[in-house]
Amino acid sequence: MLAADPRTLGATVTDGGTNFAIWSNAADAVELCLFNEVNGKLVETRFAMSHRNGPIWHGYLAGVRPGQRYGYRVYGPWQPEHGVRFNASKLLIDPYTHSLDGQLHYVPEIYGHVATDGVGNGDITIRDDRDSAGKVPYSVVTDHSAREINRPLVPWAKTIIYEAHVQGLTAKNLEIPENERGTYKALGHPSTIAHLKSIGTTALELLPIAASVTEPGIYARGRKNYWGYNSLAFSAPNANYASTSDPISELQVAVDQLHNAGIEVILDVVYNHTAEGGVGGPTLSYKGIDNKAYYRQDANGNYIDVTGCGNTFAASNPHSVRQIVDSLRWWVEVIGVDGFRFDLATALYTSNSAFNSSLMSAIESDSVLRNLKMIAEPWDISRYSLGDFPHPWREWNDAYRDSVRQFWLGDLERGYGEGVADIANSISGSSSIFYYRGPTSSINFIAAHDGFTLHDMVSYNAKHNEANLENNVDGSDSNRSWNVGIEGETDDLGVNTIRHWLKKSMLATLMLSSGVPMLNMGDEVSRTQNGSNNGYSLPIDFQDESEATLGGGWALPWELSEQGKDILAAVQELAKIRATYLADVTSEFFTGIIDEGTKRKDIAWFSLGGHEMGDDHWQDEEKRSITVFVEADPNRGLLLLMNSSNAETIFTLPDQTWGEAFRCIFDAAKDVATYEPAIAAPQAKITVAQHSAQVWLVTRTR
Repeated sequence: MLAADPRTLGATVTDGGTNFAIWSNAADAVELCLFNEVNGKLVETRFAMSHRNGPIWHGYLAGVRPGQRYGYRVYGPWQPEHGVRFNASKLLIDPYTHSLDGQLHYVPEIYGHVATDGVGNGDITIRDDRDSAGKVPYSVVTDHSAREINRPLVPWAKTIIYEAHVQGLTAKNLEIPENERGTYKALGHPSTIAHLKSIGTTALELLPIAASVTEPGIYARGRKNYWGYNSLAFSAPNANYASTSDPISELQVAVDQLHNAGIEVILDVVYNHTAEGGVGGPTLSYKGIDNKAYYRQDANGNYIDVTGCGNTFAASNPHSVRQIVDSLRWWVEVIGVDGFRFDLATALYTSNSAFNSSLMSAIESDSVLRNLKMIAEPWDISRYSLGDFPHPWREWNDAYRDSVRQFWLGDLERGYGEGVADIANSISGSSSIFYYRGPTSSINFIAAHDGFTLHDMVSYNAKHNEANLENNVDGSDSNRSWNVGIEGETDDLGVNTIRHWLKKSMLATLMLSSGVPMLNMGDEVSRTQNGSNNGYSLPIDFQDESEATLGGGWALPWELSEQGKDILAAVQELAKIRATYLADVTSEFFTGIIDEGTKRKDIAWFSLGGHEMGDDHWQDEEKRSITVFVEADPNRGLLLLMNSSNAETIFTLPDQTWGEAFRCIFDAAKDVATYEPAIAAPQAKITVAQHSAQVWLVTRTR
C-alpha cells in the first residue's frame, strides 16, 4: 500500500482510489482486508498498512471505489490481565465507517477469547484463533460529502420536541406504501409530517439510528433489541430502517422533507458504550483495535461500567473526543440533522463536572456544533448531575417528570403527596435547578421511551415487563403511577373517565409549562404498552401485532378510538395555545415582581379563594389544587386551574386587577370537539371536575 493522508481517519475516496486510516496506539501491525466476490465466493485480500504517523496507521489503494467491503485485522499482545486484547483472527469494523453490510452471527467465533457458545461463555483469559470473517458485518466504503442544508433554526423558546422510533412512528400508517412503512423514507411522507405539524412539533427526536445489534444474552432469549441503544458503528445509519439499498441518501431526503416543513431533526446518540459488552463480550471493533485506549478500565484490566451495558467508552481521551466530534460533524454536515440528545451523558466524562469535560469543551469550541441543539441525559448508573451542564446544553429534566406525576397521580395515602411547591417550580421553568441558565435549559417531559407511556401511568400501579424474559426485574420500580383503582385495562366507565381526564390534564401541564416540552411517541393518541415500562425488546421473528408482547404498543396507532381522537384533539389545541400565548414569554424566568404600570405580576399563584397564595398554602402538604396566572402580553394572560383531588372543587377567579374578562378555552373534563368555551367575570366561582385542569384566557383593556 502507498502512503495515505493520515489527517483523515476512515475510508476517504479520491479520484483514483481510497485512503484508509485507523487509530491504534499499541498495535504491532495492522492489515486492511478487502472482500470481493470471485466465482460466487467472497474472497479476502489482505494488505499490510506499513505507513504509520504516531498512532495512525494509513495506506492508499488505487482502484478502490464506493461499495467496497472491508475490515481490519490488528496484531498485538494478548494480555487480558492488563486490559490488552489484540487478536488478528477477528475481523474488525472500522470505527469511522458510514455503512455496514451483513449481519452479526451469534456464534463462538465472534469472541476474542475461547467461547463455547454464542453468548460468550468460556475462558476469557485464553485467546481464540478461529476466524470471525463472515460472522460479523463488513465495513463498506462510501463517498458522501458535506452538503448545503436548509435548516429551520427554531429558537428554543418555540421548540416542541416529539420523541419517536423510526420504525414505530410509521409502521401502522396505512397511507404509506407498505414497503415504506417504518423506514427513513416514511419520515418524510406527507401524512407523517401532517401529523407532527398538527400537534405543534418543531423537532423530531429519533431514538438511535446508528447501526446497532442485539446483545447476545437477549438474542439467546429469543428477543431482539428494538430501541437500538447498543452501538455497533457510531456513524453508520442503521440499514434495517431503509426501504432502499442506500440508507444514507434515503435519510438525507427525509431530513430535507422535514426541514421544508419547518421540523428539525435531533438524533439520540449513544457514545457512552458499544456493542462489545464486558470482558466476556464479542470482539467486533474497538476491543481488538486498542482495547485499553478505547474503554475505561481499572488496574486489573476490568471494565469500569457506569452504563450498565458491560463497558464504558473512554470518551474523555483525545482520540475518542476527536472521533465523537467527527461523528457528530458527519451527521450534521452530510445527513443534515440539527442536534443531538446524548444518552447517559455523564458517562462521557471523568471529571467532577461537565464544565470540565474535554468532550463538552470540544463541542463548544466547534464552529458548527456549538450552534446546534445539544441535549444531555444528565445521569448514568453511578452519577446524577441534573443542572450541571454548561450553556448551550439543555437537559432532560426528570425532576419535572416526577413533580407532574406527583401532583396529578400521587397523594398522602400512596406515599408521595407533597403539596404544590414542586409543581409550581416545574411549571415556572425549574429555576431551582437552572437558575443561571434560563428555563429553556429544561427539557420537560412526563413520559419518554424509557418508562410508562402516558396511558399506562394512569392504568398500572406496577410494571409488567414479563415479556422481556427477565423475571420482571428490569425497568424501574419507582413510576409514580396510579391505576385509578383497577390494574390494567377495564370497561369501568368511571375509572376510564378519570383516566381520560388525567391524561389531558397532564398534557395541559406539559404543554403550558415554561421550558421545552417533549412528547413521547403515541401519548398524543393514548398509546399503551400493556403495562411495560421497559419496552426495549421484541421477539426476534416478530412480524405482526398479534405476535408482539407489547400488544402492538411498539408502534404508533394510526386508527384511533374515540378517546384517542379526543386526546389528539387536546394536544392539537394545547399546542395552539402555547404557540399563541406562551412562546414569546418563556425564554427567561418569570420574576414574580409587580409591574408599577399594570400592578400585575408576570406570574402569580392563587388559592381556591381567588387570592394570591400565602406561606400556609405553600406549606400545606395535603393541598391538591392550584391556580397559576401567566402574563402573555399587556392585554392578555393565561390562567391554569388544576384540581388533582378526588372531588369536584370550586375555584374563585382572580379580581379585576388581573383581567376584566375570563374565557375557558380548554377543559380536560370536556370533549374537545364539542366544547363551547365558558365565559366568566372576575371573582366568579368556577367548578372544576376532580382530577382535571382548565385553561382560561384572561383579557383586559387596561
